[in-house]
Amino acid sequence: MVTMEIFYKICLVLLSIGGINWGLMGLFSFDAVGWLFGGTTSLLSRIIFVVVGAAALCAIPSLFASSGGHNSSET
Repeated sequence: MVTMEIFYKICLVLLSIGGINWGLMGLFSFDAVGWLFGGTTSLLSRIIFVVVGAAALCAIPSLFASSGGHNSSET
């Protein structure tokens, strides 16, 4: 299951990038991804937006997963 842990960590990094970008958009009307990669309509920016969105979809199941480390039936 190490592969899934790495996958979810990558998703978390991508979600952090997306969250920071949304925060900058909300506070300052500044699109960092668009600024870094040639505007919001450039192909590279759009690919990054799609990858971040896909990471958000892939991370949804982890919201409903058990924490794994603690079992209440054990004493």
